[in-house]
Amino acid sequence: MLDLEKKGQQVMLPSYRKLFVFGAISWASAAGAFAQPPVAITPRASTATMPKNEVLPKANIRVDSNLVLIPVTVTDPLNRFVTGLDKENFKLLEDKKEQTISQFSSEDAPLSVGVVFDCSGSMGHKLEKSRLAVAQFFKTANPEDEFFLVQFSDAAELLQPFTGNLEEIQNRLTFTQSKGRTALLDAIYLALHEMKKAKNPRKALLVISDGGDNNSRYTEPEIKNLVKEADVQIYAIGIYEAMSARGRTPEEAAGQGLLTEIAEQTGGRQYPVENLNELPDIAAKIGVELRNQYVLGYAPLNQDHDGKYRRVVVKLVQPRGMPTLRPFWKQGYYAPAK
Repeated sequence: MLDLEKKGQQVMLPSYRKLFVFGAISWASAAGAFAQPPVAITPRASTATMPKNEVLPKANIRVDSNLVLIPVTVTDPLNRFVTGLDKENFKLLEDKKEQTISQFSSEDAPLSVGVVFDCSGSMGHKLEKSRLAVAQFFKTANPEDEFFLVQFSDAAELLQPFTGNLEEIQNRLTFTQSKGRTALLDAIYLALHEMKKAKNPRKALLVISDGGDNNSRYTEPEIKNLVKEADVQIYAIGIYEAMSARGRTPEEAAGQGLLTEIAEQTGGRQYPVENLNELPDIAAKIGVELRNQYVLGYAPLNQDHDGKYRRVVVKLVQPRGMPTLRPFWKQGYYAPAK
């Protein structure tokens, strides 16, 4: 009989090795959450999926030497990150055809991250908590990570190119001012362009904004297509306070859907925020999520180099004794062209 204690306690099943579920960041303190013990069950012992000395390439979604690598995040119903799964817990389909997962890894690889920071006029009193959110996100960084900063209002601007010095970015944020309109799409375009200079194969954007776009040159379809082609995961924190007496503009009303669609297309997520006090902890949670991902590698059955879009679906074989788990992954890629 399964012995399930209170949340945060260990759950044990006989003849299984440990599977860990990392709790969401404590609303009281991000640092405190990192110290909390994981929830654990014991899944069956697994055999090695790779030769002992073979190193799995580190990447987001890549197509190199006919090998596709896809990062996957798994969460439980309480939105806690689940680690310790085996290759046998995953099924992967490309264009509805099941593929053989030939490489499997779960590791904390160095990251190249772009912070995309909204300084438009509507941010006003939200800037202070947004700056603190970036600081909390940086607390999850590794020494090998690198970061850049794009701010946007009337236009998008690269405030800080790639650097390993986090103080440089925080100093830049100190002097940001709230003014102007919202060129969100242009900012994402600029960030994806800057990401081409990244030194690490794993890449991500953190977007902090309070609404939709109303001042970009690039259109929504253009950015969505660009995101499909990019080897970058996008995470967004959308600040949606309770509706004021003036209501919301059409752009503000559409903002949450826009950020959600763009983020989930890349295997990232959009986190809506109504209480500004939640901002720093959610940013730290995203940092932890980026460090608790699986990488699935496979050689596609379709080896045509036709430049066409291939849709990818990841399914979970649910481990016994666990509640229903949910995977997040990039939903497709463009095959190489001849």
